[in-house]
Amino acid sequence: MSDDDTPGDLFADLAGPTETDPVRRAAEASKRVLPKRFYKAVTAAPTDGLFAVHLDGRPVRTPGRKMLAVPGASVAEALVAEWAAQGSHIDPATMPLTRLANSAIDGVAEDVDAVLADAAKYAGSDLLCYRAEDPERLVARQTETWDPILKWAEDRLGVRFRLAGGVMFVAQDEAVVPAVRAALPRDPFVAAAVHQMTTVCGSVLLALAVLEGRLDAEAAFAAAHVDEDWNIELWGLDGESASRRVWRWQDMQAAARLAGK
Repeated sequence: MSDDDTPGDLFADLAGPTETDPVRRAAEASKRVLPKRFYKAVTAAPTDGLFAVHLDGRPVRTPGRKMLAVPGASVAEALVAEWAAQGSHIDPATMPLTRLANSAIDGVAEDVDAVLADAAKYAGSDLLCYRAEDPERLVARQTETWDPILKWAEDRLGVRFRLAGGVMFVAQDEAVVPAVRAALPRDPFVAAAVHQMTTVCGSVLLALAVLEGRLDAEAAFAAAHVDEDWNIELWGLDGESASRRVWRWQDMQAAARLAGK
């Protein structure tokens, strides 16, 4: 293997079409022929102000042939841990942080504004604004969990959010989405993290709360699943839903870690 023939090529081969549903993504990954692990040592090394992942001294490259390098030693060490944890074969399905870092480097960095605009659009129909009308205990749980975050977001952004009962769409003030967009940093790694947290939670306000330290990833994830947890208490959790939730949590953790949280 030459210096140019880096392990990232294997990841490119395995990347395949992007599947947003985590259960289907796992099923797709399970059908692929996984390459054997060929390296022993995994390290992180400072490179041009970033920290690059090396396998047996050679830099890992993304599917786009760029160096897999991230800001912050702690993020790099988490990437190192993902690669070191691989067994006899390399399985991208078990490497959520590597997948997200690849996306940030190859994709998000090419059009940060579009990615952030897409995340900010969630503010127009954010999860936290859509409330159950009954039963009373669910209404109370949503109020207790979501109202403090909404109040914080309103104070932080200088806007007011309109609440809706049920699933009927309610239009937000035209200042809401621009205010959220203005609060999101243009760093491609942070942008990738915010976008992923937003899609996992269905709420850019929860993503922003994690980014600014108002909530940690676990609290934001729990807030995003108030309705689901209510249904689980009533009806239980089936295996597919449980698997999907595990995958979403892994994606949430990876995003928060890439954002330095």
